[in-house]
Amino acid sequence: MAPPKVEEYILETFKNTPSIKINIIKDPKILDKEYPLFSAVNRAASVIDRHQGRVIFLEYEPTSSSPTSSLFLVGKGVTYDTGGADIKISGNMAGMARDKCGAAVVAGFMKAVAMLQPKVRVVGALAVVRNSCGENSYVSDEVVVSRAGKRIRVTNTDAEGRFAMADVLAHMAEKAKDAVNPHLFTIATLTGHACLTVGEGYSIVMDNGPARQENNAVLLSETGEAMGDPFEISRIRREDFRFFKSKCEGEDLIQSGMKSSGSNSRGHQGPGAFLIGASGLDKFGLDGNQTLKYTHLDIAPSSGDYPQEPTGRPLVSLISHYLK
Repeated sequence: MAPPKVEEYILETFKNTPSIKINIIKDPKILDKEYPLFSAVNRAASVIDRHQGRVIFLEYEPTSSSPTSSLFLVGKGVTYDTGGADIKISGNMAGMARDKCGAAVVAGFMKAVAMLQPKVRVVGALAVVRNSCGENSYVSDEVVVSRAGKRIRVTNTDAEGRFAMADVLAHMAEKAKDAVNPHLFTIATLTGHACLTVGEGYSIVMDNGPARQENNAVLLSETGEAMGDPFEISRIRREDFRFFKSKCEGEDLIQSGMKSSGSNSRGHQGPGAFLIGASGLDKFGLDGNQTLKYTHLDIAPSSGDYPQEPTGRPLVSLISHYLK
């Protein structure tokens, strides 16, 4: 299912759902301007109409009363991951049509929102893109300026998921600043390291400082245990932020390590730190003038590896916990 087909599916799914507003951004010029990191990943695929990426927003606002809280969810929707110029080899490309499970969870969550009509404002964003390999591929050593103004050096095009989500997360943070009790999320089949760490069947939850202060990961994990949809808790630590700080003039961050996530000692925690830095959420930590809660969910271990059926995890836990 390429990005245009995802758009068709979403429009069909929500066509009789007036409570959900849909906004689809697919004009290449707008994507370049508003989501430059996403656009870099999209570049190789964009030359083929049926592969062109888009960012799909689904928004719900309670009508009967003012919202008690606000949720902003960004899902990784990589419809196929070749690895890009850093191409996947030795059969590792098989099953990469499943790299959109994070976006699928966000879409499913919004469907539940439409059914339950909670007193919560919810904005879901699907970063839907194909990480293709071709003459127009983005490549290592390019420096791309993010929506938040961070200069980021590309170091591995197979770290496309964090690029696809970071600018969308920055956009969500802009919305969240004026929202009631906001909480931001990224949901992604992001790293092989997560699978090596916890094994099959477990989602990994990581909070920033403001979310951890409210015990979010622990409480979500307790819900997961009750629902048979378990989580393991990881911490994003200072060395994860240091890892992505560039030592070169003319750039602020590096995209990733040169090796695969499974070869890095903190391969699944690091991307959470990158997303915080690249999106500008580092300004909204515990020492900021304003704080924003942020939680990163790596669902690579729980989403269902090919050729198994996709599991839909951790959708049940998210609905049970945040739409009470």
